Amino acid sequence: MYRELTMTDVREVLRRWQAAQSNKAIARGTRIDRKTVRRYIEMAQKLGVTQQAELTDAVVHEIAQSVQSRPLPEASDAWLAIEPHRAQIEKWIGEGLRLTRMHALLVRSGASDVTYATLRRFAMRELGWHKKEPTVRIDDAPPGQEAQIDFAEMGRVVDIDGRARRLWVLIVTLGASRYSFAWPTFSQTTHAVIEGLEAAWKFFGGMSKTVVPDNTSAIIVGADATSPKLNAVFAEYTQARGIFVDPARVRKPRDKAKVERNVTYVRDGWFAGETTCKSIGDWRRSAEAWCRDVAGARVHGTTRKVPRDEYLLVEKSAMLAAPTEPFDVPSFVDAKVHPDHHIQVARALYSVPTMYLGKRVRVRVDSKTVRIYLATELIKMHPRQEAGGRATDPNDYPAGKSIYALRNVDALKKKALERGTHVGEYAERLLGGPLPWTQMRAAYALISLCDKYGDGAVESVCQTALALDCVDVRRIRRMLDLGLGRSKSPRGDNVVQLRLPIARSRFERSDDHFRTRKEPR
Repeated sequence: MYRELTMTDVREVLRRWQAAQSNKAIARGTRIDRKTVRRYIEMAQKLGVTQQAELTDAVVHEIAQSVQSRPLPEASDAWLAIEPHRAQIEKWIGEGLRLTRMHALLVRSGASDVTYATLRRFAMRELGWHKKEPTVRIDDAPPGQEAQIDFAEMGRVVDIDGRARRLWVLIVTLGASRYSFAWPTFSQTTHAVIEGLEAAWKFFGGMSKTVVPDNTSAIIVGADATSPKLNAVFAEYTQARGIFVDPARVRKPRDKAKVERNVTYVRDGWFAGETTCKSIGDWRRSAEAWCRDVAGARVHGTTRKVPRDEYLLVEKSAMLAAPTEPFDVPSFVDAKVHPDHHIQVARALYSVPTMYLGKRVRVRVDSKTVRIYLATELIKMHPRQEAGGRATDPNDYPAGKSIYALRNVDALKKKALERGTHVGEYAERLLGGPLPWTQMRAAYALISLCDKYGDGAVESVCQTALALDCVDVRRIRRMLDLGLGRSKSPRGDNVVQLRLPIARSRFERSDDHFRTRKEPR
């Protein structure tokens, strides 16, 4: 078997030659064939290297290359047959054709002596087909700049309720110190990501300026190589915390290699072999202690430093301040404003002004408030209601409609009193029962009579009706239709309120009719 000498071997041969050793002695001392020794010495002499010359790397390399270079083998018949099709094959590669299809087209065009293996070698060697791009090692991010995050499946566990569930862990690894945090969870939702990050910032005692996730749907709604789109909830979280997101490319785990390498380490070093039935709180306490006392206290395989010590020494001072208040995770929903001026969100009703009836609005809901947006405009805000609750602003209704909608009996009485003293008293009698809102329509009908007949006429008729203890709006309308109390003054004028004579009924008798003794003269 042919042995190719290394730079050290060639230098040793030449060094011994310069020391005036014979070829036999050189071969015995280096364990290299005597004929090989002779070839290297002859090439050195041919290139003008003397026994007094300095054996630099360049000199040794030139001698070694001259001896070890071999003429390229002659091209095979199949290679020569495929060469005329170079341009066509290159075009097919640019069009994305599969190699099997290219071979079929070549055979159909008459190149039957071209094998698939030759075509594959030709495409890879000459045209760069499926040639792997060279990789470079990316320098570590500055301290406090980057935290890489990833969800990793640990396995199936049995919770304290006896249910078999899949346990996930959100792993957060700092780029500079390699200090890591693991947050067990049973879901991969946006809420779970935010909850895990909040726990990580508390564990580290600070926040990184940037997080590097993958394209999980819990964070990204539009995966893109250059400008992925964050979902609304996570975008608001990053804005509230003052951090930025730099998602990795789709199916490019090397973009966050530090946390990817940690997945196996967490699974094997913390979770493997766990059979104890635990609550999620127990899992989290166990993971935190392991991250601090085991993973954080080991000597890291790449940096050869202890991550926890390196974090405290170098990275913690460069981190952003940790949050002091918990983040109220919101949710966003779309809703339609119904004809009753309300939208329904989370089984509760919230009022919206009249001008937005029929519009589709965007609603932001958190634990305390409900904000309603039309495009980018905040059009209404309400306190959060429990399911089945209702938040109604009377100002959202058209003028005069809020009293009836809210069953505001006192406001209706006040409105009637503005039409006249006796009109107000009459409305007070109408609405004075145990269920006043059942008579609100009658009170509205009384006010509408003022619009039709004038305040003065209705005031007079109400005075008469009250004297007769007649509390019936239909009777008031009938009396007005008969012309009793009609006032020619326009509505709104200061009319003189007159007490109308009460007409005698058919069977009415005078006081004298009932006297039993005559008065003395």
